[in-house]
Amino acid sequence: MQVRRATQDDRAWIAEVVVGAFASTRVVSRGRVHDDAAMLDGFVVENDGRSVGCALWQEVDGDAELVVIVTTYRGAGAGTALLDAVVDHARAHGWKRLWLITTNDNTDALRLYQRAGWDWVGWHRDAVTEARPLKPELPANGAHGIAIRHEIELEYPL
Repeated sequence: MQVRRATQDDRAWIAEVVVGAFASTRVVSRGRVHDDAAMLDGFVVENDGRSVGCALWQEVDGDAELVVIVTTYRGAGAGTALLDAVVDHARAHGWKRLWLITTNDNTDALRLYQRAGWDWVGWHRDAVTEARPLKPELPANGAHGIAIRHEIELEYPL
């Protein structure tokens, strides 16, 4: 796996992948709307020269939210490579806090995040239910047929 910074040439592919994972390029976390998450700064991971995932963040005043992490080639280390690259970038740029929000149905990602050293720091009951007016395309059910209702907040100890 090779991780590199996302470029303008990646944006169409990133948008396609984000729509596939999030039903649109609009991402909502903790009531905050990222209107076009595909345009955020981040990394792309490649396998044999082919893009297979991306990690995109929003930096604000020395803190950063990992808004999107998605891979199309599961089980090969792409997600771990992206997480490692984001953490290395956070440390190199002196970020004070690095966090992400995921949904209660995202059990596979929760395993990955915790194995990679991310701490579960918050559970926000019915946050997704409350966000549906901001993003009506959110499905009622997600991975493994689990109803999507809550947000889970994880933080990496920098």
